[in-house]
Amino acid sequence: MGRAIALSFTAAGADVALLDRDGEGCTALAAQINGAGGRAAAFACDTTDEAGVAATAAAVARDLGPADILVNNAGVLRPGPLATLGIAEWNALLAVNLTGYLICAQAFGPGMMQRGSGALVHIASIAASNPQPRSGAYSPSKAAVAMLSRQLALEWGPQGIRSNIVSPGLIRTPMSESFYQAPGIKERREAMLPSRRIGTPQDIADAVLFLASPRAGYVNGAEILADGGLSTVVMEQTPRPGF
Repeated sequence: MGRAIALSFTAAGADVALLDRDGEGCTALAAQINGAGGRAAAFACDTTDEAGVAATAAAVARDLGPADILVNNAGVLRPGPLATLGIAEWNALLAVNLTGYLICAQAFGPGMMQRGSGALVHIASIAASNPQPRSGAYSPSKAAVAMLSRQLALEWGPQGIRSNIVSPGLIRTPMSESFYQAPGIKERREAMLPSRRIGTPQDIADAVLFLASPRAGYVNGAEILADGGLSTVVMEQTPRPGF
């Protein structure tokens, strides 16, 4: 999803800073963008490292100029039932999925506030409001991201900063690809969805681009559900004689 978001922003004319623990992957994507006439810079960065993110933010400002938009997209999944989940596993997931979002907001947000404008877009999940069992801290982390975004909207809105979330549903990415290798899973999942297709990273990128753009200039503290209608199917799956 991060790759699709970066390519969509460059296609819209933005300069893009790519931050990821996978420095080689970032460098390759930056080279692709620059080779196609865009402008991108790659930074190997662990978003859970406060000092490292602060140093990277300074490097971004030096190489590309002040940041107008922050997209918090880093995420991991560490499955496990809550009854036996180790606290180390719980904390490790929260560090990436939640705390890292605040660290990045604190690193890039002050410059936006000084200029009186900026946009934050955080990737949450439909798991924020629909508990995903046996997934450890994943659902709690995404629910917390939703609240973090609303709190940032409230606290930073008077300084011209908008903060919103995109909540993906079933999106086919490398993290979920193993599910689709099981026979029949793709078809069963598609049958659940009113839109009858699995989402793509580009579906998420399009929603992020909208929230970051002036077209969403009066959207603050909001959520876009990009789930193909999955969140609406509870009553459809509930037996109702006569219907």
